[in-house]
Amino acid sequence: MTETPLSMEEIAPAAPPRSQWADVWDQFKSHRGAMVGAYIFVFIVLMVVVGPWVYWNDPKIVPTGRDFLTLRDTRPIYTVLWEPGAKVNWLYPLGTDNLGRDMLGRLLTGGRVSLAVGMAAMILSVVLGTVIGVLAGYFKALDGILMRLTDLFLALPLLPLLLVAVLLFRDRLSGAFGPEGGTFILIVTLVGVTSWMQTARIVRGDVLALKEREFVLAARSIGTRPLTMITRHLLPNVMSPIMVSATLGIATAIITESALSFLGFGFPPDFPTWGKLLFDAVDRMELYPERVLWPGMMISLTVLSVNYVGDGLRDALDPRIRGR
Repeated sequence: MTETPLSMEEIAPAAPPRSQWADVWDQFKSHRGAMVGAYIFVFIVLMVVVGPWVYWNDPKIVPTGRDFLTLRDTRPIYTVLWEPGAKVNWLYPLGTDNLGRDMLGRLLTGGRVSLAVGMAAMILSVVLGTVIGVLAGYFKALDGILMRLTDLFLALPLLPLLLVAVLLFRDRLSGAFGPEGGTFILIVTLVGVTSWMQTARIVRGDVLALKEREFVLAARSIGTRPLTMITRHLLPNVMSPIMVSATLGIATAIITESALSFLGFGFPPDFPTWGKLLFDAVDRMELYPERVLWPGMMISLTVLSVNYVGDGLRDALDPRIRGR
């Protein structure tokens, strides 16, 4: 019998398997809210990182003499649309404060500080939550102790605890690392140490389910050490809830830092953050409402965009709903 020759299409090698991250990206792109949130968040990050380098006004300079009387309390340039006689200086797009400092420059510089605090506190809280969650889920002897510690932190009134800790340690850290550096370390540490509990609970639940799976039992049967088991088999399979917790942790850290600065327990008065700008604008809110509007809008947009990104990552990283 003669065999029918195969065509070129039949003998061509099969296409390489599709990457899992490509499927995750396709699922993430299909979430409109997540894409809009990602664009807004990237735009805000670029604005606060690049803006202070290219913007022409220094936000820390306080004019003196006749310039102080001329530049203090100028209105944003867009107010001329409905208030032709407003005191406007075209070199200050968002106006100046009661000391003549540029509001747009302070908004950009404050955003850099707020985002830096959010990112650093998020990293600290995610690391703590992941370590505690993995240890509690994998080692049965540590589960009770670590989960009761988690319950204790969840039961604490966090805002009064943060205020007391700032009062106790701010002067010591400021003397050791400077006013800005000491306050940054203190706020990042306090926010990170008080926001890891949700991540720990989520990671623990996933580890409890994963350690009964067949591939973990097989690895244990051949004598795999616990550290290797955790780093090679468990952690890669709990990365999706960790990434979602990381995105949501940025929003939590930014809100907490803004609340502390708004209450007057944050950075020094000449070191702007979005919360500090809100605190400074409250006393003159009726005369200059835009000074409250802009930092409040930046906080809201940042938190909302990060939350939408977290929702998109949760849907994209969940294999049960991927491709729907």
